[in-house]
Amino acid sequence: MQKHQMYINGQFTDAENGEWMDVTNPSTDETVSQVPKATRGDVARAIDAAEAAQSAWEETPAVERGVYLHKIADGIRKQADEIARLISEEVGKTLELSTVEVHFTADYMDYMAEWARRYEGEIVQSDRDNENIFVFKRAIGVTTGILPWNFPFFLIARKMAPALITGNTIVVKPSAESPNNAVAFTKIVDQAGLPKGVFNLVTGRGGEVGNELASNPKVGMVSLTGSVPAGQKVMEAAAENIIKVSLELGGKAPAIVHKDADLDLAVKSVVDSRVINTGQVCNCAERVYVHEEIKEEFTNRLVEAMKAVKYGDPLKNSDIHMGPLINKDAQDSVQAKVDRAVEQGAKVLLGGKKVEGTGSFYEPTVIADASNEMEIIQEEIFGPVIPIVSFSTLDEAIELANDSEFGLTSSLYTQNLNVAMKVVKRLKYGETYINRENFEAMQGFHAGWRKSGIGGADGKHGLNEYLQTQVVYLQYDKDIQ
Repeated sequence: MQKHQMYINGQFTDAENGEWMDVTNPSTDETVSQVPKATRGDVARAIDAAEAAQSAWEETPAVERGVYLHKIADGIRKQADEIARLISEEVGKTLELSTVEVHFTADYMDYMAEWARRYEGEIVQSDRDNENIFVFKRAIGVTTGILPWNFPFFLIARKMAPALITGNTIVVKPSAESPNNAVAFTKIVDQAGLPKGVFNLVTGRGGEVGNELASNPKVGMVSLTGSVPAGQKVMEAAAENIIKVSLELGGKAPAIVHKDADLDLAVKSVVDSRVINTGQVCNCAERVYVHEEIKEEFTNRLVEAMKAVKYGDPLKNSDIHMGPLINKDAQDSVQAKVDRAVEQGAKVLLGGKKVEGTGSFYEPTVIADASNEMEIIQEEIFGPVIPIVSFSTLDEAIELANDSEFGLTSSLYTQNLNVAMKVVKRLKYGETYINRENFEAMQGFHAGWRKSGIGGADGKHGLNEYLQTQVVYLQYDKDIQ
């Protein structure tokens, strides 16, 4: 069994306490590796290294910083197949999806590298005739990134690439469920010759390690992708030193299927959005609102489409649509939500049971006769379960869709432009997908409303999250000869 190391100040290292954590394959329940269980002292050491490296890194021309990102992107592509297998092994996603994630990550590194010559400040008109007002964009300093396990490889780049291209340094903590791919990423960083201390990797459990990443006074910004409770803890820890916080938290994405929708497209898109990564994606469709005139036909088609969903061990089966849930706790959580939905009056049309035996598999599930008062409509499922609610008017559908504490993504299926524009204007979500599956573009802006988060990622707006503003008022002697 392999033992991996952390990466602090350009060196691979164990934890100072010599303790290790097991990493488990959710398809087989087998332990596949061990990683260091970092202490707060280890994290502080990584932050110190990032602080020591930051000034010189910021003084490095942005275009030269971009060269390092391009080198890392090239290194990722050269090892794409190996990394994809690591991801599938430790989180259970299909090998096809893992491969997409790896290549998307490389493309993201290249995309952010190209911002080196594009991000800019401003010159603002002054009220005085002998003054110029300059708006400079400056690096924040040391940043930290706390990652989830569902897209573990890409999320490294989503936090690291914009941080580095804008002159910041970073300390990253992968999920305890999925550190192996982060170690592979780090080895590529090391091979690219990135100056020591600019990128650091610590592994460990969320509580102690995450608290240090959010509360250390040398940190200027902490970014977390995770649950609402985790986000609340990060905000609380960051408040001590007024550290900037960027959070991508949970989602409960509504999908509205209007009576004029292309049902073939709607069914395929909803299923694709629901079973991707076994439903463990914060922006995938979590609840479907179907017009009562097409409810029966849509539901029948959806059940048939979900029946065709195949699952299994992604390293042994290529002809599958999804793998297992991340662990047994997740399996139990999904089952409990389905059971409570039935108790509250919903009806299971397909699936509804965890798969007993080896691995953390759960059956593709469709639930009818749901209502907005039910837990399964209000709380994130994070599994391959689709609950259906019917509506009679578009106003009702919008009201039901907005009845949530979350506000990350949403979707609509209609062939009527007027319907689309009305819904878009009134939905209270950071993203709305029309007639397509829920999956964002790197040049967009992935940001949630309400309890789905603060700040956002991707595109120029995501890049600006890693910059702070300095305004300079420059008066001069206009009469000088």
